[in-house]
Amino acid sequence: MAETAPRTDEWRAAILFTVALTVVRLMVLFTSPLELYPDEAQYWLWSRTLDVGYYSKPPIVAWAIWASTAIGGDAEPWVRAPAALFQAGATLAVFALGRRLHGARTGLAAAALYGLMPGVQLSSLVAATDAPLLFFLGLTILAYAALQTAEGRARLRQAAALGAALGLAFLSKYAAVYFVIGLALHLAVSREARAAWTPASAALAAAACLLVLAPNLAWNAAHGFATFQHTAANAGWGGRSLFNPGELGEFLASQFGVFGPIPMGVLLAGLGLAAVRRRLTREDLLLLCFTIPPVLIVAAQAFISRANANWSGAGYLTGAVLVAAWLTRWRARGWLVGAVALQALIAAVFYAFVISPPLAEKAGASNSFKRAKGWGRTTDLVLRRAAVEPGLSAIAVNNRFLFYAMSYYGRDAFAAGAPPLKSWLLMEAPQNQAETAAPLTPGEGARVLAVAMEGNYRAEMEGDFARTSGLEIASVWLDRKHKRRIEMFVGEDFRPRPRDPVTGKPSP
Repeated sequence: MAETAPRTDEWRAAILFTVALTVVRLMVLFTSPLELYPDEAQYWLWSRTLDVGYYSKPPIVAWAIWASTAIGGDAEPWVRAPAALFQAGATLAVFALGRRLHGARTGLAAAALYGLMPGVQLSSLVAATDAPLLFFLGLTILAYAALQTAEGRARLRQAAALGAALGLAFLSKYAAVYFVIGLALHLAVSREARAAWTPASAALAAAACLLVLAPNLAWNAAHGFATFQHTAANAGWGGRSLFNPGELGEFLASQFGVFGPIPMGVLLAGLGLAAVRRRLTREDLLLLCFTIPPVLIVAAQAFISRANANWSGAGYLTGAVLVAAWLTRWRARGWLVGAVALQALIAAVFYAFVISPPLAEKAGASNSFKRAKGWGRTTDLVLRRAAVEPGLSAIAVNNRFLFYAMSYYGRDAFAAGAPPLKSWLLMEAPQNQAETAAPLTPGEGARVLAVAMEGNYRAEMEGDFARTSGLEIASVWLDRKHKRRIEMFVGEDFRPRPRDPVTGKPSP
């Protein structure tokens, strides 16, 4: 291990860099006109009722939004602000990890590479589970690195810290399991790693983790393990070919965009050199054990089914340290400076697009932002129609994205007495939290304003009512090329038809 003694100047530099970057991100958030993406609106809706578990994700994202909106209100920047703060913490954790394993210079370089990573820029500006996961995962790996040289009571303290941080990482996103996989791999290949543990420290780490996780585990047990089932279902294996080289190629190419072109190239080159030389330092081995599994596992997922580019992000905390260490060791100062400069340029362009979506449209990148546009106007269209329809018992939508967006952008109207927002079920059983928490029932279906997103399943919705009238098709332009269409009608006497026992959908 490289060094552990405190050095004020190095920490000051890391903190100044992180604070400056965080201030820029907060300025972007408070300047951007982009609306909440529906998943962000969903997390905001969760935060209105604090709990230790939710349908599709663990609770920390909702807790963080509750705290930030309690301070500043419900506007979009306050919903998203925790992401910037979590990523600031993750950047400092990367610095501390790099400094401990390879020295202060490597730590600062790693913090710069991570803080300016393209994937981190997006993660810092959206309300999602990735930012808290990466922060707590960074603390977990930092505690694990410290455990390697700790003795006596210090070893027990690090084990307890590791377990608590890992529990919080799991409460952020279940992808924290990548730490467990990396730990198992490191123990399997390193005698020093096995020697760092004692029965007491292992038991203490496990107990601390379980203590933090216990409320969420109890919630899941009481709710049919809903979050676990949703996480497993999200893999999307059902009904897909188990041979998807195109998906694999797309995922691998996307990693240059997530980690950065030069860092990804350096990581691949370093892996090639290590394979040829068959030699790694123990610090590099530790970092590799936490870097490679997420990328390989998600690549396999992409080949078998599908995978989002950000799903491998857990590997790039340690990946940034590894790349910084290799570039420093190779005395490749030009490549390191070039990597940081290119990352900074990509970040600046991205921030410019977020602040000015028309600029993104001129650059041909408008498609990347269309899901964060037009939800307020869409909600207004529905609420204006509802205001002129007498005697409505509910507003029912058939799309979870529209449900969450309307919950957020129509919050004032619903609080003032607008008809309650409900979710129409296509399948017999609920398929998401909107359908679980607010299903349209016959008792609420006397006279309903029904809304079909993009016209999908409108005929099936109409078939669940005894009478329908007043069909209206409306659109909201998102930019010059893209628009969102909704189809509205009034349905009376809601009588859901029987669902097919095989497909679960309405019977003909």
